[in-house]
Amino acid sequence: MRIWVLLALCAVTILLLVSLAFDQARRERESLEEITHRVFLDIEIDGQRAGRIVIGLYGKVVPKTVDNMFLIAENFRALCTGEKGKGTTAKDLHYKGTPFHRIIPGFVIQGGDIVFGDGRGSESIYGGTFPDENFKLKHSSAGVVSMANSGPDSNGSQFFITTVKASWLDGQHVVFGRVIQGMDTVYAVEGGAGTYSGKPRKKVKIIDSGVIPISKWEDES
Repeated sequence: MRIWVLLALCAVTILLLVSLAFDQARRERESLEEITHRVFLDIEIDGQRAGRIVIGLYGKVVPKTVDNMFLIAENFRALCTGEKGKGTTAKDLHYKGTPFHRIIPGFVIQGGDIVFGDGRGSESIYGGTFPDENFKLKHSSAGVVSMANSGPDSNGSQFFITTVKASWLDGQHVVFGRVIQGMDTVYAVEGGAGTYSGKPRKKVKIIDSGVIPISKWEDES
């Protein structure tokens, strides 16, 4: 009888420990995925307004800092506002007016080439490119926002938004945000302009972009 009691106590203890471990992992994940900034991209397709994409940025997931600002989140945020002026290529460091140059149905919509607008150029607010910060967050669903690159440590201004779970990209591209409003616009871009080659069949442009102040977050919900 004593053996059974001991076994039962051991089983309960193990279950409690497992439960605590899962709870801790959940809290850590929620902490990483805390949204610190919201930015918007207003989109048009062939000159017709398609809608607004609101992106939440994960400031806490990128601990490496520059002037007390989060590296990847700050790069994307500043490119949305255009506050840094012109870059080393004499082009505006701003997403406004730039196209989505690569749109593949069932995969991604990609934009952010502020240099050439066709996928050949990319420049960060830090000048040129900058290193991969970490790969803590995954391409776990549609709506993940991640840095496009040309290999390790080559982040610039280009980014993509997934339209499906894309786990094969984990460890290769830095996830820094997610779409919190406007996935209907993302899917409109994917379905209305996407091709399997990736070359858009319609012109998709970011006609405006910027930061949504915290005081306006409820209005955007």
